[in-house]
Amino acid sequence: MTAITAASRTFGSVNGQESLLTPGQVAALFHVDPKTVTRWAHAGRLGSLRTPGGHRRFRETEVMQLLRSLTTEATRV
Repeated sequence: MTAITAASRTFGSVNGQESLLTPGQVAALFHVDPKTVTRWAHAGRLGSLRTPGGHRRFRETEVMQLLRSLTTEATRV
């Protein structure tokens, strides 16, 4: 099962509200360290929201869009 499929099964809209992902969940999709995801947010590469406690959360749709833009299809030879 691919990471995209796994994410689709785990996350999704809840009560009409968009799902938010933690840095760890985003990192797992991209196979990077959670600190890298935080750096991307700080650099503006990926938008984030802050919880009342100051933790970052990422919109699932934005994360998946970035993942698709960075994923390339294998070409047949």
